[in-house]
Amino acid sequence: MVKVKICGITNQDDALWAVDCGADALGFIFYDKSPRFINPNKAKEIISSLPPLVSTVGVFVNEDFNEIRDIAQLTGLTAIQLHGDESPSYCKLIEGKLIKAIRVKNEQSLDLIKKYKVDAFLLDSFNKESYGGSGLTFEWGLAKKAKQFGKIILAGGLTANNVSEAIDKVSPYGVDVSSGVEKSPGIKDKQKVRDFISKAKGSIA
Repeated sequence: MVKVKICGITNQDDALWAVDCGADALGFIFYDKSPRFINPNKAKEIISSLPPLVSTVGVFVNEDFNEIRDIAQLTGLTAIQLHGDESPSYCKLIEGKLIKAIRVKNEQSLDLIKKYKVDAFLLDSFNKESYGGSGLTFEWGLAKKAKQFGKIILAGGLTANNVSEAIDKVSPYGVDVSSGVEKSPGIKDKQKVRDFISKAKGSIA
């Protein structure tokens, strides 16, 4: 069954609701230019309240290695997601489970994937205005091609209305959603979260 990550968590209520609905992982964004930014101390508080067996992913954009290490240790993150322009050599410095985000513009975007040795790739839509959370989809056929290079987490413009179709077409390791289950940036819509997870888990990956 496909794994579901609810990203952009900023408060305990949304975190616990997502877990109760069946989320496998929660994403916490430590990029201060994001409207979903969360203070590390607040993230630590939320993560400490979660039940066992829930993965917690810290999202960083072009951050200093030492800062990532310190935040991971403080909060108890179980995985790191690099969502910026981090190089393959930089990724080798990260300890533990690592997800590298690739912003997909066209087939040439997949050439980047070959250079990285990480635990999974998160494929998001390319947007020159931001590093993620745009709510835009990209050509899912490219995500299917990318599976030859490793585990794929599909992101970018997913909602309860299209996640089943996306899973059927790509059969990814996981799906990731942020803006697609919000009522405002950083605040989740409970019904959208429930519907998204239900639709994703009801699909056969």
